[in-house]
Amino acid sequence: MKRKILIVDDEQAIADLVEVYLSNEGMEVLKCYNGKDALDCIRKEELSLAILDVMLPDIDGYKLCQEIRKEHFYPVIMLTARTEDTDKILGLTIGADDYITKPFNPLELVARVNSQMRRYTKLGNAAESSKVFQSGGLAINDDLKSVSVDGEAVRLTPIEYNILLLLVKNQGKVFSINQIYESIWNEDAIGADNTVAVHIRHIREKIEINAKEPRYLKVVWGIGYKVEKL
Repeated sequence: MKRKILIVDDEQAIADLVEVYLSNEGMEVLKCYNGKDALDCIRKEELSLAILDVMLPDIDGYKLCQEIRKEHFYPVIMLTARTEDTDKILGLTIGADDYITKPFNPLELVARVNSQMRRYTKLGNAAESSKVFQSGGLAINDDLKSVSVDGEAVRLTPIEYNILLLLVKNQGKVFSINQIYESIWNEDAIGADNTVAVHIRHIREKIEINAKEPRYLKVVWGIGYKVEKL
């Protein structure tokens, strides 16, 4: 079955260009030029990934990403003409997995799509043997790709899950920001600080009773992050 990719951009030329490159990769591309049509597509289609322009004439890309995250786990890549870190951080905070700034190289976008799809596919495939990792009340079942805290299910994005799994599998070991980025994104950690920090904060908000006084995911100042052995 072809992977079904949604591209949402009010500039038809950009959507058409992305379609050409992704179709050459064997993907089926669905195009929407406004937020309303995109919402209909998100609700009706079984998508593998969504590429959302931030600036749309009606419903912006951030709101579309939030709607996706209410029901779906597949990767979301944000397109933005803005270069400010605050815009990129906002996208990551609301559940996006990656972002790319316009104007962009279509080959880079294809590479990012393929990277996210590999990560998502790997995340969705159950392992052959049982893999359950636990730190106190925090438990990750890597067969089911599930996370729970004190028996309550916690819903994470694929990137958040992979970061937490890395740290829980290596309890007590401190990972620098660069190590986390290179392990999860599989690319050089250029400008990784904000990206990793946003995801760490998001994970804490989901697994900690008090994110400001975390029990599990600790910062080691000047070095990096670790999950405590409990």
